[in-house]
Amino acid sequence: HRVLYIVLTVSLCALAMGIVDAVIKPPYFIKSIIKIALFLIVPTFYFALNKGELSSFKKLFVPEKKMFLRALLLGAGVFSVVIIAYLICRNFYDFSSIAGKLTSDSGVNADNFIYVSIYISFVNSLLEEFFFRGFAFITLKSETTRPFAYIFSSALFTLYHIGMTSGWFNPMILVLMLVGLFIGGCIFNYLNEKSENIYTSWLVHMCANFAINLIGMFLLSNA
Repeated sequence: HRVLYIVLTVSLCALAMGIVDAVIKPPYFIKSIIKIALFLIVPTFYFALNKGELSSFKKLFVPEKKMFLRALLLGAGVFSVVIIAYLICRNFYDFSSIAGKLTSDSGVNADNFIYVSIYISFVNSLLEEFFFRGFAFITLKSETTRPFAYIFSSALFTLYHIGMTSGWFNPMILVLMLVGLFIGGCIFNYLNEKSENIYTSWLVHMCANFAINLIGMFLLSNA
């Protein structure tokens, strides 16, 4: 029943957040509150209900120093790849419409983007790592098979981003992005499997968000 609980919780929360992003489109502050409820509070109930899992829950937040340098180097590599990919793709695709989508869908503009980008880089990335890696991978893997946990966590992480980026890209760019997200999810799982906490992937995730936010700042400043 624990496997079913985790699978249903992750699936329904990711679907609900996708609907919020793609259909309801509330202001970014409201959307952030909803995401905290779905990605932090809801899965925390699992650990509260299963007292035997509390030690595993605590371990998710215990950093491991020997993985820090490796994660930092990988994060720098991811940052570079995202920036280079943007510089290449902008010759074939006009990304300027994304700035308009950010403003119309979430109320994000050049004036408040610095605050939003700080939240995205540090808080939002931590929420996603706890939800998709700590809960949907590490916790699920202890209850089911390793391949299933890898595929499920990475697939839900990928599908969740469809709602967030709805209408941003043409089909070809979207497919490339989704493939990259799935591979990235598998890499994050691998990093966390070695350390058994979420800090390693969180650091890499932050670096990826730094790059994306830098691109977003450029697009908004030129909108």
